[in-house]
Amino acid sequence: MTDTLVPTEGPETKLKRSATTLLLFFFIVGDTLGAGIYTLVGGMAVDVGGALWLPLIIALVLALLTAGTYAELITKYPHAGGAARYAERAFDKPYLTFVIGFLMLSSGITTSAALANAFAGDYLQELVDLPAVPVTLAFIAVLVVINLRGVRESLMTNVVATLIEMTGLVIIIVVAAMVFGRGDGDVTRVTTFAEGISPTEGAFAATITAFFSFLGFEAAANMAEEVKRPSRAYPRALFGAILTAGAVYLLIALGASIVVPTEQLATSDGPLLEVIDASGVDFPSWLFAAIALVAIANGALLFMVMASRATYGLAEAGLLPEIFGRVAATRRTPWVAILAVGGVTMIMSFVGDVSVLAGTTVLLLVLVFISANVSVLVLKKDRVEHEHFTAPRVVPILALAASIALLTQQDSQTWIIAGCYVALGSVLFLIARHARNRELAAVADGPLDG
Repeated sequence: MTDTLVPTEGPETKLKRSATTLLLFFFIVGDTLGAGIYTLVGGMAVDVGGALWLPLIIALVLALLTAGTYAELITKYPHAGGAARYAERAFDKPYLTFVIGFLMLSSGITTSAALANAFAGDYLQELVDLPAVPVTLAFIAVLVVINLRGVRESLMTNVVATLIEMTGLVIIIVVAAMVFGRGDGDVTRVTTFAEGISPTEGAFAATITAFFSFLGFEAAANMAEEVKRPSRAYPRALFGAILTAGAVYLLIALGASIVVPTEQLATSDGPLLEVIDASGVDFPSWLFAAIALVAIANGALLFMVMASRATYGLAEAGLLPEIFGRVAATRRTPWVAILAVGGVTMIMSFVGDVSVLAGTTVLLLVLVFISANVSVLVLKKDRVEHEHFTAPRVVPILALAASIALLTQQDSQTWIIAGCYVALGSVLFLIARHARNRELAAVADGPLDG
């Protein structure tokens, strides 16, 4: 590495660098250890039977490779937030920058819709029997109201919810260990694949679902200006958090496979509740269902906040129509962006079930990751005057190959949904560009008219 090393807190920034490596680690763990694992174990069981560990390991490797790319980009450009800015620096193409940013916000909407559907599933039915569609729409409406109240309220809610959802995962690991310790369950299920599907085919199909559970680490780019010694902190926190999430997920997958018959897992959209019920451990299933609902709600809220702020940011940059940049006078929240994201989330909740929407999210973000991996290769020749993490060139190349392989596993429905997002975004981009050109023309013509 030929960069000049600067053993300081990091490059100059307007924000205070107060986040330590440990705080960053917990931030990323909280973002990554989310609601996906509460809802998608059953979907993986359909493809790989009881061998749930295999797609999780493949997804973990892909996440680590992509994290290598992000570690270099974040530490090299700590003022730039996200793949859209990296694409802008690498290619200087406004439309490409917009598409990457729009794919990010679209992934937030799709994830929120998937989790809203999951909220109305088996976990809620354990507590109360209500029709799914009204519950889903009411749930999204409540998230919109919280979002309108302000980001402080959203983040305060997230702190409490993160602690609760992590407690739920620990409970599953402990319960499964108790079952295994007393000699119950069936250990042979962890090496038994789904009937009628080859192990290779099933593993790659299930990896799409498994990868959904690792998403969230990319959000760490948003804290780039507030971390002490980012060149050291980011790689340690990023890789450490992903490995921690991977270890927790593998323990949960092994436990669920041993405790619950595969056929039962495959037909449930509340798979971790099945672990509690099948274990015989005296733990109230209603309490775990409530914990799972908190985890799902927290994930949906965070992604809706992200999507609304991304929408607002694109409008502020002139890449979306100006109306999406309007801010409420009292609460100072981007109310038009929030309402738009909430409305589209409601529509998306009707488009597909949890597995379809999760697969669409993975498709959207894999496209974003491909952009980031190409960007880091292009920017290898760019030199900066501070210390930064440097990933070997083979890392983004392998990440690119893995991402492209993952794209080949997507079905036509997810591609159609992604295509509709890009088409809608392109129309909005053209509207914004036309309005901006008219504005510039009016300013240029003004003095002449006078």
